[in-house]
Amino acid sequence: MLLAELMGYATTTLVPMALPLAILLASLMTFGNLGENYELVALKSAGISLFGIMRPLIILNIFMIIGAFYFSNNILPWANLKMTALMYDVKHQSPELSIKEGAFFNDIDGYSIKVEEKDYKTGMLRKVMVYDHSGKKGNNNVTVADSAFMTMTEDKRYLLMEMYNGYSYAEMEEKVSKRKGRTYPHRRDDFEEQQIVFNLEGSDLNRTDEGLFKKHYQMLNLDQLGHAQDSLSNLVLTRKRSFGDNLLRSNYFKKSAKKEEIQEKIISGNDSIILSDNLYLKLSISDRKQMYKMAINYARSTKSYIATTEKDLYNFQKWLRKHQIEWHRKFSLSFACLVLFFIGAPLGAIIRKGGLGMPAVVSVLFFLLYYIISMTGEKFVREGVLPAYQGMWLSSVILLPLGIFLSYKAATDSVILNIESYFSFVGKFINLFRRKKK
Repeated sequence: MLLAELMGYATTTLVPMALPLAILLASLMTFGNLGENYELVALKSAGISLFGIMRPLIILNIFMIIGAFYFSNNILPWANLKMTALMYDVKHQSPELSIKEGAFFNDIDGYSIKVEEKDYKTGMLRKVMVYDHSGKKGNNNVTVADSAFMTMTEDKRYLLMEMYNGYSYAEMEEKVSKRKGRTYPHRRDDFEEQQIVFNLEGSDLNRTDEGLFKKHYQMLNLDQLGHAQDSLSNLVLTRKRSFGDNLLRSNYFKKSAKKEEIQEKIISGNDSIILSDNLYLKLSISDRKQMYKMAINYARSTKSYIATTEKDLYNFQKWLRKHQIEWHRKFSLSFACLVLFFIGAPLGAIIRKGGLGMPAVVSVLFFLLYYIISMTGEKFVREGVLPAYQGMWLSSVILLPLGIFLSYKAATDSVILNIESYFSFVGKFINLFRRKKK
């Protein structure tokens, strides 16, 4: 039941991407069948143009676009929220599935586990390292094994790890308080097989509060995305202003007690003009070295502050771009249904092949072209190369003229996909070239 619910939510999230492909394939098959059975010829001979034949389907497509937009704006965020919360619960109920190769796993309280290799077919873990922090005394207990298996008990309360061919190392407590007199006693036990029991009490599948994920950009509708974009834009602008002010106030100009003392000495000596060079020349060699060190420390501190702020601003802007991508995606995926329809319908009328053979191949090719352009534009937006309104609409801008061109050719009964016509054109060109040569 749980798996069916999770698959249902996952399937729902794929609808906005699958709908344009379905419209492309359906339009290709429909007009391909009409052309193959000469029904398009009969309709045109009765005085009905291709656009007249397409008009009811265009109206239906418009309604589907409205429905797709409503789905993306209202149902899709809800499905993403449900799926994310359920995935989070499943992940924490079965921690052995979340262990990744080469990274420490810390979701089990009191333990830190690292696995170098993981066989996903057999469940065998290799080069396993387990740190036991349950005593809250630091890294004083570690177990290392060549291989291990992890299994869950039937009541889901304990996780058992069977470890093979390894050793355990434990530091012993020492009552000596002074560091000089310590001997650092420890114990090492080699084993061929050993079992570690992890207590998962409290890790039952309790539904997580969905409010934890509601602020993620995939769980927001248009109004919420717009509000989040305004907040992030204001935050970035405020951070930039405060960065400039702090840099001028605290990093570019520094006051030194030594400088004030020497300035007083110069004033008491009745020097008429006080220059920074005069202040510096009044310093001793040791004071000059100290001033150099202070200047270097200030420069390093300023450099570190600039690097940290730059990283923070980059993360804020990257998060803002993700919200902008999601905002435009709700429109661009819906509009793609119309674009791909104006590619599929005239292309089917030109190809005149129905069924699932040729239409399926052509549909997949055009959809791959659309998907590659769309993903490229989205990547450019994420990296800040293009603004969101350009990157997210790039595929539609490129394919829409192609759809208009195919619609015009189909309406004028063009033979653009007839190979014989191209051979005839090449033959005419060769003959013309021969005549000029003579």
